[in-house]
Amino acid sequence: MNDRLLRAARRQPTDTTPVWLMRQAGRYLPEYRAIRGNIGFLDLCKNPDLAAEVTVQPITRLGVDAAIIFSDILIPVEAMGIELELGDKGPHFPNPVRTAADIERLGVPDPVQGTGFVAEAIRRTRRALNDSVPVIGFCGAPFTLAAYMVEGGGSKSYILIKRLLFEQPKLVHTLFEKLTSTLIPYLLMQVEAGASIVQIFDSWGGELSPWDYERFCLPYLTRMVKEVQAKGVPVIVFGTGMSNHLPLLKRTGADVVGQDWRTPIDEARRVLGPDVAVQGNLDPLHLFLPREELEQRVVDILRRAGPVGHIFNLGHGILPPTDPDAAKFMVDAVHKHGIALRQGT
Repeated sequence: MNDRLLRAARRQPTDTTPVWLMRQAGRYLPEYRAIRGNIGFLDLCKNPDLAAEVTVQPITRLGVDAAIIFSDILIPVEAMGIELELGDKGPHFPNPVRTAADIERLGVPDPVQGTGFVAEAIRRTRRALNDSVPVIGFCGAPFTLAAYMVEGGGSKSYILIKRLLFEQPKLVHTLFEKLTSTLIPYLLMQVEAGASIVQIFDSWGGELSPWDYERFCLPYLTRMVKEVQAKGVPVIVFGTGMSNHLPLLKRTGADVVGQDWRTPIDEARRVLGPDVAVQGNLDPLHLFLPREELEQRVVDILRRAGPVGHIFNLGHGILPPTDPDAAKFMVDAVHKHGIALRQGT
């Protein structure tokens, strides 16, 4: 197996810098669009054969160092008993969760019964790849999932979830507890199915101040990290707009902390210290730069991050209009200059 990513996550030497992309199986790939044209997004997530097929597509086309299973962070939420609509315009909950009664109605599902198709997709992906690269499992963090559930979908201000958090904190803690009790078995199911590393997405964690994040979110995220690590599997935590939260993310004990593009990665490494690997952090829109400039951005990030304990990635998901050839160029540049960095050239 190409184990660069796993070695980097454990801050062990690698021959070059490993790279993968958030949303690397997605709408920017014509082969993905060909499949999506015949099936809805949610149905695709629940079809292990097709989910495995689209998971493998970027490995074949781009040469990335890991496959992240094709799914969605809201899949386990639906299994809790809330109606979910997923499409290209984003998630929608027709019946948002906003009262004690709403939370009471939510279940804590058995992961195999509620989301076993994710585990099966992981197994089929491993077979399709012949274990040539590791498979990344993932889930959302409690705050980010709760934000979608309370807001009823995406939001620009997250007023509803934050107001509920501040006005009825006990109620939100009850929701976070149910989510955490759902997410831990869900991640462990993915590990048992063959995921070699997992990423926890707290995409909207940066909407909270560090003080509020520490008070409301940190205990749950830390618990999730520890439970997965107890199985011998490294954990990546990632959030956007969380440069001021880095000391808190370090306290989770995560092996890797992912960065968006807003913080120079050497500054993030300085805050996190030598015992935490870093991931990131190219602006997804830099893939639209001329090739020479894109290569310069890649080299700058590699030099700032250093040769040990760095997983190259975008600072957020790859965008649908992106040229796949630009993504391939970036991956090749990371590998080429990662070798040069280790050779001192």
